[in-house]
Amino acid sequence: MKITKLFNDFFESEKAGGFILIICTILSLLLANSVWSESYLHIWHHQIGNQSVEYWINDGLMTIFFLLIGLELEREVYKGELSNLKSALLPISAALGGMIIPAGLYLLLNHGTITQSGAGIPMATDIAFALGILSLLGNRVPVSLKIFLTALAVIDDLGAILIIAIFYTKNIIWSNLLISLGIFVFLLILNRLKVRNLIPYLICGIVMWYFMLNSGVHATITGVLLAFAIPFGSGNKKSTSFILQHFLHIPVAFFILPLFALANTAIILNSDWHFMLSHNYTLGIALGLIVGKPVGILLFSFLSVKLKLSELPSDLNWKSILGVSFLGGIGFTMSIFITLLAFSDGEHIDNSKIMILISSLIAGIIGLIYLKITLKTIN
Repeated sequence: MKITKLFNDFFESEKAGGFILIICTILSLLLANSVWSESYLHIWHHQIGNQSVEYWINDGLMTIFFLLIGLELEREVYKGELSNLKSALLPISAALGGMIIPAGLYLLLNHGTITQSGAGIPMATDIAFALGILSLLGNRVPVSLKIFLTALAVIDDLGAILIIAIFYTKNIIWSNLLISLGIFVFLLILNRLKVRNLIPYLICGIVMWYFMLNSGVHATITGVLLAFAIPFGSGNKKSTSFILQHFLHIPVAFFILPLFALANTAIILNSDWHFMLSHNYTLGIALGLIVGKPVGILLFSFLSVKLKLSELPSDLNWKSILGVSFLGGIGFTMSIFITLLAFSDGEHIDNSKIMILISSLIAGIIGLIYLKITLKTIN
């Protein structure tokens, strides 16, 4: 199977980014629980304008991360795994299963309680971590498996974005939302008029982000909308979409996501922190990521193939699909992101973050060990 240079760049940047995220997470936890704790936490709570540094990272810089996700999704739709309906239905089915089953398991434990809003937390997959773990297996990993996991994670993130827009939007200021969407329509018109210069898209994108930020809908949605407004053209190296996507790989993987990890894993662990493992909402997160993700991804993929809606690539088997299904349980970035929207109470947020880290670690280790054993028999 031919693999494009841009996909290679994406895979390599996400792989390296995953390792950096691990280092940043460990560093942040250590600093938050050290003698420098107060000074370290003050960095993220320091006010810029009327908001904290942490806020600007989560609502500002992460919009650029979603822009990159949107550009990757756009490429997958036009030229990649999602350009052919039958090929696309396998990762689409897998992503749906990987969202529905974890959310269902979470709600089994939390339906009707004040924590039921956390159902979206175990539905997400962290692309950087998942691809980073997969890369540890080197060239034993079939190209189709890399592409399947990438497409699955990108669709998964799109699902998370839709969930944020639909379920985690509370009070909408319609005037600001309509202005933001009006700018989006204007950019679509520029696209149709074959305006290829990136500058008007970026300037209008910033204005669109401002009004979206003040509309009540989470501002990061702007990143995905902007991605689909930017001209794709033929998708070659000179296309506007390619140029921007290629440029964003390094700053997102090596600056934005590490900053997000540092800011959002600055958690103080009290001596009784392990008691939080028994709460229904933390158990729901663990059950969703460690069990729900692999079951949902594998089950829906299997049904999709058996119903002849899609087909399994010739160099893959169900053992390899199960392996990456466990890697799909690495929530981290998106799971933490949704946690911040689902809960307002600091204790719920911190406990959820700890469980996300523990569950993602367990899912990643299971996936890595399982694939290390089974991929020996595939190649």
